Amino acid sequence: QVQLVESGGGKVQVGDSLLLSCDFSGPAFNDYHLGWFRQGPGKEREFVAAIKRHAGGLTRYADSVRGRFTISRDNLKNMVFLQMNGLQPEDTAVYYCAADLSLHKIQELKTPDYWGQGTQVTVSS
Repeated sequence: QVQLVESGGGKVQVGDSLLLSCDFSGPAFNDYHLGWFRQGPGKEREFVAAIKRHAGGLTRYADSVRGRFTISRDNLKNMVFLQMNGLQPEDTAVYYCAADLSLHKIQELKTPDYWGQGTQVTVSS
């Protein structure tokens, strides 16, 4: 059974940076595609970024974060990261780590099998 635990959220000012981390426990980390989603106040959960399985996995980003956020994975430590730079108030949300054997379920269907509990990011002006 896969379990995901996020950390690194907090309260920051406009323009600041944060690094979110997600610990993956369970078998076959390298077989999983990984992603980050977020849900802002009064909004639906939305896709943020994804990274394909195996080392050097290709990445994909939502238009709203491309150029500011970077997703990466450490296949030795079984972790996935989201480096967030140039944070804006509209980035305020609960951020969720996700994993699935199907990249399609993460990127297109937005219904990965496994979710973390979420970590709150608040950006104030």
